Amino acid sequence: MRRLGWILVALAVLPGCKLLKGKSKDNIEPPAALVDFEKSASVKQIWSVGTGEGVERTGARPRPAYADDRIFITDVEGGLIAFTAANGKRVWRYESAERLVSGADARDGLVVAGSIDGLVVAVDADSGAERWTSRVSSELLVAPVIAGSIIVVRSNDGRVHGLSAADGTRVWQFDRGSPLISLRGNGPTLISAGKAFIGYDNARVVALSVADGALLWEQTIARTDGRTELDRMNDVDGELQLSDDAVYSVTFRGQVTALALDTGRPLWARDLSSYGGLSGAGDALYAVDDQGVLWSLDRRSGSSLWKQDALSHRWMTTPVVIGDFIVMGDVEGYVHWLRREDGATVARFRLGKKGVRATPLVVGNRVFVASVDGKLAAYELKI
Repeated sequence: MRRLGWILVALAVLPGCKLLKGKSKDNIEPPAALVDFEKSASVKQIWSVGTGEGVERTGARPRPAYADDRIFITDVEGGLIAFTAANGKRVWRYESAERLVSGADARDGLVVAGSIDGLVVAVDADSGAERWTSRVSSELLVAPVIAGSIIVVRSNDGRVHGLSAADGTRVWQFDRGSPLISLRGNGPTLISAGKAFIGYDNARVVALSVADGALLWEQTIARTDGRTELDRMNDVDGELQLSDDAVYSVTFRGQVTALALDTGRPLWARDLSSYGGLSGAGDALYAVDDQGVLWSLDRRSGSSLWKQDALSHRWMTTPVVIGDFIVMGDVEGYVHWLRREDGATVARFRLGKKGVRATPLVVGNRVFVASVDGKLAAYELKI
């Protein structure tokens, strides 16, 4: 049934798709035409490499990871690969018999990733040598997260697993289940101060103790009314954001919500539907809605600061912030740089002809972007 759900959702959630008869291309709003602009940001592409076949049709959005001047990325064909962040030179490649599509996390000399068949792999960050593998209950479409002595693993069946970073043995498991129909994919787990924050496919956000998996709080952030499972679908599939006292989330067909960090108590909410997640800087949050409109919201109240609809229906990634700019990829392989002040385009590059689904990774004055067909590029902002 869940596989059938993905097929239905693939039809239903395409922007502008009305499930009408006829060819699908006639039922989907075309991406907005790109308009000319005057480049006003000092940014350049410094390298680009191929990683293999990318993610093919797995539905994963494998974001690169960074540690100790290396970039780590998963690839259906290439396994887990390490590149030098400065120049894109390949350092090592870990080959797996399984399709590693989750993206990676790296810290404390360890790199972890997951497969579409539920295999977690941990390798040495310096050499790529395997340290251990461990099997969990379902496919992994989002990267495991290293949280000290525990690896927090989110599987696609709604379970969260706490594995020992030393040998991969299971320390704890939390099970919230999953609805019959949902969007393909999961939002990444966010770790802070010994807590794991996770958005679920039933419009809920939970906070767990990293040490033992205990539920600290749980909050529903949007209604899931409707006569059918499809009507009630309201996933939290994108990145959560944290501030000193709040965690921010956004749902598909729902709301942007601020929750108290310690209790999950709702602080404010506003209507906005998004397939992706949130980013933030200063007093602003940034999100792309389900029509491809970029919104800047006041972090304290959720009120609109500005919106930019020039990139509508381009299936933008979750926006990220670097300095005074916002960076996003799109369905045609373009990487857009916009001004944080007003959303105006200041630079644009094309990584390839295939789309960018993974949220770009910001490290210092560089942004690393991966495409669905196995291209990885680094862009540098002159400061």
